[in-house]
Amino acid sequence: GRSTARPCEACRRCAPPADDGVVRDVNGVPLANGDAVVLIKSLKVKGSSVTLKQGTKITNIRLADGDHAVDCKVDNLSVMLKAEFLRKA
Repeated sequence: GRSTARPCEACRRCAPPADDGVVRDVNGVPLANGDAVVLIKSLKVKGSSVTLKQGTKITNIRLADGDHAVDCKVDNLSVMLKAEFLRKA
């Protein structure tokens, strides 16, 4: 059958959802509310001229439901990120 998953606009591809419901970083390490993470890739923020640089440390993350499972603040900007672009700090 055909997959109904739609690609993320940022990465143009889909990652299969984790079966256990645990949000994991790029290395497979489980993430929790309040964790600190580091961006493994520079990302453009949709609807803004801002680019989040690779190596940026993000503290006090919040986990959310959905494809973009990490809610955080970077430079006073609230963004939703995919865990596959993050590494636990």
